[in-house]
Amino acid sequence: MTNPARAFRYLACVAIVAAFVATYHYAVSVSPTTVALTLLLAVLIVSATWGLRYAIFLSVVATLAFNYFFLPPIGHFTIADPQNWVALIAFLATAVVASELSERARREALRATQRRKEIERLYSFSQRLLTTENVPQLLNSLPRYVVESFGLRDAAVLAAGRDDIYRSSPSTRELDAEELRSVAARGEPHIDAQRGLFFVPLRLGVRSVGAIGISGGTLSRETLEALASLVAISIERTAAMENLSKAEASREGEKLRSALLDSVTHEFRTPLTAIKASATSLLSDANLTSAQQHELVTVINEETDRLNRLVGEAAEMAQLDANQVELHRESHQVREAIDRALEQSKQSLSDHPVEIVAPAGLPQVTIDLERIKDVLVHLLENAGKYSSAESPVRVTAEAKGQTLTISVADRGPGIDDFEQTLIFDKFYRGKNERYRVQGTGMGLAIAKAVVEAHGGTIGVTSQVGHGSVFWFTLPVESQGVRVR
Repeated sequence: MTNPARAFRYLACVAIVAAFVATYHYAVSVSPTTVALTLLLAVLIVSATWGLRYAIFLSVVATLAFNYFFLPPIGHFTIADPQNWVALIAFLATAVVASELSERARREALRATQRRKEIERLYSFSQRLLTTENVPQLLNSLPRYVVESFGLRDAAVLAAGRDDIYRSSPSTRELDAEELRSVAARGEPHIDAQRGLFFVPLRLGVRSVGAIGISGGTLSRETLEALASLVAISIERTAAMENLSKAEASREGEKLRSALLDSVTHEFRTPLTAIKASATSLLSDANLTSAQQHELVTVINEETDRLNRLVGEAAEMAQLDANQVELHRESHQVREAIDRALEQSKQSLSDHPVEIVAPAGLPQVTIDLERIKDVLVHLLENAGKYSSAESPVRVTAEAKGQTLTISVADRGPGIDDFEQTLIFDKFYRGKNERYRVQGTGMGLAIAKAVVEAHGGTIGVTSQVGHGSVFWFTLPVESQGVRVR
C-alpha cells in the first residue's frame, strides 16, 4: 500500500473519533458507557476492515477523546475519580484485544480465501492437463498452462531423460537451466524470495522425474508442492498412455496383418488351385480337344484376373489407410460413373434386371471418376452376389440440398441391425454369407475410404428378408466453381 493511502486511513480514524465526539458531546447527550461501547464498535469495524495497526491507532485516539470529552473533569486530560481510571484502562485494553482478535480472524479469512482460490486454480490446472495425451505436446504446453492458471510471469519445466527446457515464453531466461537441473538431481526445492524465484522438484514418491521453476508470483509452499505433484503425475500418466497406445497400435497391427494374411491366403488358394489344375491338365493330357483346351485356358485367364483383383484390393486398402492415394478430381455427371460401373459389372448382374433412376438435370459433382466408378462396382457386384437370380437391382441418383445421393437397392436376404454397424469394417463379411459367397471383405471398406476422401458419407439401410439399400453421398459442385 502506498504512503498516501496509509495517511488517508489514519486521518479517517481521527475523523471517525471526531464525528462521534461531535455527535455525543454537542448534539446528543448520552452516558459515558454508551460512548465507550460506540467507540469500541468503531475499533472492531476498522480492525476487521483495515487491519490491526489502524485499529490500535484508533483505540489510542478514542481513549484520549473519551478522557478529554466524557470523563470528569471534562476538558482536561486528567481523571478525578479513580474508578474512571479503571474504566479508561479497561476500554483501551478491550479495544486492543478486540482489535487483535478481529485482525487474527481477518487474516485467517484471507488465508482461507487464498487457499480456496489456489485449490480452484489447481483443479482448473489439473483439468487442462487431462486434455493432452502426447508427452512432447504436454511438455510444450505445461509452462503456458502454469502461467495462465496461476497468474505468473514465467514458468519452465525440465523432464528427466530430456535435455530441453520447456518455457512459457522463448524470450525469457529468468529461470536458470542449471538451477532446474540441480533441483531435479537433488530432489529438494530452492526458493529465492528476494528475486521471486521458486524451483521445485517433480517427485513421484521418492523418485525425481524433473523440476519446475516459476517466477512473478507468491504461491504457498503447499500449493507449490501440489503443483509439482500434478505436473509429475500428468507427465507419467501421458507417457503411460502413449506407451499403451503404441502397444495397442502394435497389437491392432498384428491383428490386421493376421486378418489380411488369413483372408488373402484363403481367397488366393481357390484361384491358384483352379489355375494349377487347369495347367496340369493341359500339360499332362495331349488328347484334349480344342474346345477342352480353350475351356481350361479360359479358366486360367479368369482366375488370373481374380488373383490380380485381390492383389489390387489389398494394395488399394493399404494405400487408403496410409492416406497415400491422390484423387484426380474433375467435374462430372454422376451418370458417367454409373454407366461405367454397370458395364464393368455386366457379368455379376447378368441374371438380374437393372433399373436406373437418374434424372437428366442432376448437378455436377467434382470427383475422381475412376474411384467413384469402383465404389459403384463394389456395390453392384455385392447386389448381384448376395441376391437371388432374377431379382431386380435398382440404381438411384437424386439431389438433396448440397449433396447428391447415389443408392443401390437389391432384394437379397438383408442385414440385421448388429451387422449393419460392422459391414464397412475391413475384412468383415456377413456371418451367414462368408462361406457361401467368395470375397475378402475389403470391398466395402475401400468404398467407405474413397467416399470419405471425397467428403461424403456411406451407409446401408436394410431389413432382414426384404433386401438392402447401400447409399453414399457426394458434395454438389458449387455453382461457377470447379476443383481440379
